[in-house]
Amino acid sequence: MKKIPRLLKKAIIICLCVGIVGCIAVFGIDAYVRLSVKDRVITVEDSAQLQNADCILVLGCYVYPNGTPSHMLEDRLKTGVSCYDAGSAPKIVMSGDHGRTDYNEVRAMKDFAIDYGVPSSDVFMDHAGFSTYESLYRVKEVFCADSVVIVSQGYHLYRALYIAEKLGIEAYGVSADLRPYRGAFMRNVREIAARVKDFTMCIFMPEPTYLGKEIPVWGNGDQTNDY
Repeated sequence: MKKIPRLLKKAIIICLCVGIVGCIAVFGIDAYVRLSVKDRVITVEDSAQLQNADCILVLGCYVYPNGTPSHMLEDRLKTGVSCYDAGSAPKIVMSGDHGRTDYNEVRAMKDFAIDYGVPSSDVFMDHAGFSTYESLYRVKEVFCADSVVIVSQGYHLYRALYIAEKLGIEAYGVSADLRPYRGAFMRNVREIAARVKDFTMCIFMPEPTYLGKEIPVWGNGDQTNDY
């Protein structure tokens, strides 16, 4: 059996070392993001005691072609409405993807809240919440919120809270895990990569795809309507 050439052996060792260092970095960043904000994940009841939150930020998720929220989004919306009813904040910002005329997360989100009894004027629509980072950036710079209650599933809250902290937003997260969801394993794997990506984003702080004029969250949410 032929011996492995010395240069090839060195290349293999270098690749292995780089791979090991890369894995350590990825999982180290993931752990740091989660552990640094875990104490800011609270219950609906706890959020009602904050008293100084400017708004509840509900992060968008998939909407079916018929306009029905997916299970994950439905649970986020139910939890967001529960926070509103409990007095966590006087306004709700629905932040999601409305980048195409034939796909509108935020309209479905606002309609859901209205159907559950939230006044239309208390619900703002962020049509350019194309990512978690952009939603948090815009809630501060466009909607002028300095203190927010973020609503999403638990796995997602760590990243959202970390971004909020780096953007200078006082934030707490309320978990919307009201049932089991399909694809949990792959979603958790993707979330590790997403935490590393947003960790890097928070170092460079790029502007979101769109900013636009200020729409203070203490005003009337109907000014954000697209209908």
